[in-house]
Amino acid sequence: MKKLSLIALFIYLPLQSIAWGQLGHRVVAEIADSYLTPKTRAAIEKILGNESMAMAANWADFIKSDPNYRYLSSWHYVDLKPGESFEDAAAYLKTDTIPNAYNKLNFMIKELKTNKSLSADKKLLYVRLIIHIVGDIHQPFHAGRADDQGGNKILLTWGPDQTNLHSVWDTKLIETQGYSYTEYAHNLNHTTAAQRAEWQKTDLLHVIYESNQIAESLYNEIKEPNQKINTYSYIFLHIHTAEEQMLKGGVRLAGILNDIFGA
Repeated sequence: MKKLSLIALFIYLPLQSIAWGQLGHRVVAEIADSYLTPKTRAAIEKILGNESMAMAANWADFIKSDPNYRYLSSWHYVDLKPGESFEDAAAYLKTDTIPNAYNKLNFMIKELKTNKSLSADKKLLYVRLIIHIVGDIHQPFHAGRADDQGGNKILLTWGPDQTNLHSVWDTKLIETQGYSYTEYAHNLNHTTAAQRAEWQKTDLLHVIYESNQIAESLYNEIKEPNQKINTYSYIFLHIHTAEEQMLKGGVRLAGILNDIFGA
């Protein structure tokens, strides 16, 4: 029964709204947890209770199997046009009223910072979503193109498997390393104070555009339908980018939470 329920859950999840898979999201959250200030950690523990940040990181994907939460689907990504400049992308994101990762992150951050009457349930919802969506926007294809659903419609052959470009970056690339999320976070999490300060001062517009530009370079590598990927070469060329995006995601998530709950 549990297996059938899990299968059903993923059948109903919109493809474009799943990023990093469980492993990547937990890596981002585990890294973020290591950079929380004591005040922030106390606030997060009060909100999440016995749920760690790493365990909270995938709630936003799992809950979409519940029709009552289907409205969250578009909160996980933004769609940008091919070749769009930063200025054009920023102008679009600042004015777009359709729910997306950019405007909903800004909304939740503001609510947690300024709305003193926010209920405990809302705080829990927003913290879980922020943990997840900050991870999402560091997966390049969550700032990809609308016409191919963030790479989901670009079919590829990965080893013996039929897959797509989005899925390669969600799961296949990082899972080749064979780490648990704690092992992966431990292996990646070697940053300097200067790096953290630089990454954390990057605003959400630039974070999203940074991911978009990575996605655009990856789109350009696909030359034909159902292209067969040399997995060893692809891992060699791109694993560092995927790992750096998870690391940046964790550092930036910590910065956002510390800003919300106070240094």
